[in-house]
Amino acid sequence: MSGYETEGTAGRHDEERTFAALPPAPGSAFARTWWGRAWLKALEDTALDNQQLKQGRRHARQGAVGAVSVRPGRITAVVKDRDGTAHRSDVLLQELSEEEWDRLLDLAVDSAGHIAALLDRDMPPHLVEDAAAAGLELLPGIGDLDPECGCESWDHCPHTAALCYQVARLLDEDPFVLLLMRGRGERAVLDELQERSASRATGAGSGADGPAAPAAGVSAREAFAARDILPPLPAPPALPSVPGEPPSLDTETDPEPGVDAAALEFLAADAAVRAHRMLAEALAPGHERQPVEADLTPGQDAVRLVATGTPTSSIATRLAAGSGRRRTDLEPAARAWRVGGAPALAALEEEWAPEPEALARAKAQLAQAWEGAEPRPALRPAGAGRWTVVGAEAQLRLAVDGRWWACRKERDRWVPAGPSDPDPAAALAAVLAAGED
Repeated sequence: MSGYETEGTAGRHDEERTFAALPPAPGSAFARTWWGRAWLKALEDTALDNQQLKQGRRHARQGAVGAVSVRPGRITAVVKDRDGTAHRSDVLLQELSEEEWDRLLDLAVDSAGHIAALLDRDMPPHLVEDAAAAGLELLPGIGDLDPECGCESWDHCPHTAALCYQVARLLDEDPFVLLLMRGRGERAVLDELQERSASRATGAGSGADGPAAPAAGVSAREAFAARDILPPLPAPPALPSVPGEPPSLDTETDPEPGVDAAALEFLAADAAVRAHRMLAEALAPGHERQPVEADLTPGQDAVRLVATGTPTSSIATRLAAGSGRRRTDLEPAARAWRVGGAPALAALEEEWAPEPEALARAKAQLAQAWEGAEPRPALRPAGAGRWTVVGAEAQLRLAVDGRWWACRKERDRWVPAGPSDPDPAAALAAVLAAGED
């Protein structure tokens, strides 16, 4: 990757580097490194029009981006359309202040590994994490990449998007490109790191006046003793109103063989919904007193995915095969799950033979359930723990836990159609009333 660097007239912080136009990149990923992917995520999360991004990727792949100029707070290039029309495109990124740079350089000097990684053209993740914890966002986030283009688009257009995709390739090779955008070039950063490292090394040893002073800080014992007078921690952030949106995997790069991008997107969306639900439950009063839910089997989880999501036909077929079911068996299983989760699915698919004592209690319940009520349904035994309602498309099933499920006949299968109840009359009444509606 070729380029040249020039010193600005206003001082060493005003450096500018210009990189020659990169060759076309058909079929290859624009970012290999984690920081290059973070750069592209900031672009893709900010842009409002995915079609513009796709066009920008095509421009970048086809070599339509000219030489890229990188300087503090701005990147610039000329990008050509397919008809040869050229547009000057700029993307702006907020520079760090002098005080922020001072804190960032101190963090980098804190670890020799940080400096070694930068010299090896690597962006140390711990440096980025420590900087973020100190309130310094080194990598861009949503809305940080501000576009300006000669085509006068108000959002990221294909030209600024192409510039960002091309810069991701530059960042892969040299993270100092990002530091320059944040305000300081490579030479300035390395000089200051060397000065700070030397200063610390000089002050770290023992001098004529004795050993160096102990490191500043507060012991854990002192902090705990002062817990009642320390300011309270800030309140945790509020629960989002809706689950987060997973990233789109619709890119021009074909997935690896055997990887189903649509299935991955479906699973990511399901994970976001489940995480949101679990967080809501964890924040609800009395959560600590709720019983822990049992883990689902793969077969149960396949039914849950179909019942709670919107899988495509091909994904549903894969889920059916993976759970050991036929595709036609998956649909009634999903309907049962929507009624009552894993217990309803068990009532649909599992058969069990009640012990004589449990069977006797069930018959007594059935005999007493409609005492004094008219009309009294006629029930016909239909197997172990099952009674069909004569003259109605309904059946009562006794579950292992002693609760009753009322089922409705659908395509020669009895499917739970309402919530379970310890009273067979109540369970059946809810289903019969729903059938009348």
